[in-house]
Amino acid sequence: MGPNESRNLWISIGAGVFATFMLYSYSQEKKADMEKVAGDKVRVVVAKSDIREMDTIYDDVLEVVEKNRADVEPDYYSSIPEVIGGVAAIPIKQRQTITKNKVLEPGPETGMAIQVSPNKRAVTIPVSDDRANARLIRPGDRVDIMAIIDSGKGVAAKREVSVIMQDVVILATGVNVHNNLPRTIERDPSGKQLVQTTLTGDTKYSTITIEADVQQAQDLVYLVSANSSSLYFLLRNPNDRKIIPRMTASSSETIQSKTSVPSSGYYVPPVQNGNPGR
Repeated sequence: MGPNESRNLWISIGAGVFATFMLYSYSQEKKADMEKVAGDKVRVVVAKSDIREMDTIYDDVLEVVEKNRADVEPDYYSSIPEVIGGVAAIPIKQRQTITKNKVLEPGPETGMAIQVSPNKRAVTIPVSDDRANARLIRPGDRVDIMAIIDSGKGVAAKREVSVIMQDVVILATGVNVHNNLPRTIERDPSGKQLVQTTLTGDTKYSTITIEADVQQAQDLVYLVSANSSSLYFLLRNPNDRKIIPRMTASSSETIQSKTSVPSSGYYVPPVQNGNPGR
């Protein structure tokens, strides 16, 4: 190969390298321009599969993907735990971004059905101060329920009090539903302004909704229909989940036959001849 041919070869190689460099520089410049227009990448929660309106949203229908910030709708969720337990306000299609305006918190707007355990029923019972611990019971609390049961007629009439249910979960007090924000939002009389009412310390509710199986629900409905004031709610400590054996029903006869025992649990001997027994 002569000197001219060798020089031409090197010139060709140099021109090719230069052209490659210029092409690379151009592509990088265009890529930077596109990224500048599209914005940086963000993590967003999307629907892994279709979600129906009013469905409770669980992690099995969600996934996190990366999208250009410019392509993402406002108020998007960036992590799955933020969405779990919410309720779809509208149908959400697969791959759609989950945004805050598409998700409702459980509450009066979403109903109470999602709070009811499978094979259980929600039963609403009218209450008063004396029958519901001065209305200091809150959604999520647990109670025992006592019932006043009248039977017989005339001289055979009899009244007994029994514990009919134990460790019962309170689903709602009035419209304050368990696991939702304790508030209501309603329009004022003019219909123009929204008025928010906080239910955190609400003691004005007139009903309590509990969870019961079908047989218990049937018994409760009978008792309420026979006497709406026959049921009493006994608030439990949240850590007390013990179920005690069913006790003998209380009546005037059983109460009169019992020895006096104070709340301390210590036995008080009966008085004999004016002096305490020993």
